[in-house]
Order: sequence, then structure tokens, then C-alpha cells
Amino acid sequence: MKEEYVVELEVEDDEQSTSLGVLSLIWTELSGGVGPWGAVRPWFTIMLSLVPFLYLGQHFNREHSKAFDWFIIQFPLIVSIVLWPVLYIWSIIDAVWISSGIVATAETQENLEIIG
Repeated sequence: MKEEYVVELEVEDDEQSTSLGVLSLIWTELSGGVGPWGAVRPWFTIMLSLVPFLYLGQHFNREHSKAFDWFIIQFPLIVSIVLWPVLYIWSIIDAVWISSGIVATAETQENLEIIG
């Protein structure tokens, strides 16, 4: 016994599309669905993190104690010219990682509120 399956495609009504709706869809696709600030936040964090010695990326992510700790730790590391760049590069990576996590957590919370 063979079973037959019928596939029916819904016809999209082109009359409901507006230019504003098209622009909204394009922006959603470009920003990854996290909105304008969610799309720009990690890049802004990178730009702040590139300022040496101040660890502004961590301050921007509201991790003030981590930024203060790294600020203090850098002084002995400056003496050893090899280890300070490691801390500097790690601080940039950490700031971007935390910023992306903040965006992802906020987006997840929004989705859960919509579902529940």
C-alpha cells in the first residue's frame, strides 16, 4: 500500500507588502535580529578596548572590578615587555566575548517573554 502526500504551498499576497515592511525585513537580516544596538555593541566594545592601559571595554560591559584588577596587574607586567601585550590582547577578546554574551542573553530573554 502506497500512501500519497499532497504538498500545498500558500500563495503570498504581494499587495500586503509595503516599503517600510521591506526595509524592516532587510534591517532585521543585516542586524542578525538583535536590533541596531545589539548589532553594533560588540564593535563599539572593540573600539573602546583598543585604548591601551585603561580597559574601557570591561568598564563598558559593567565589569568594573575586572577592569580595575587588570589595571593593577598591568604594572608588574609592563616590566616584562612580553606579558603585557598578552594581557592587552586578552582584555580585548574578553570584552568582545562578554559584550556578545550580553546581547545574546537580552535577545533570549525577549524571545522567552514572547513565547511565555
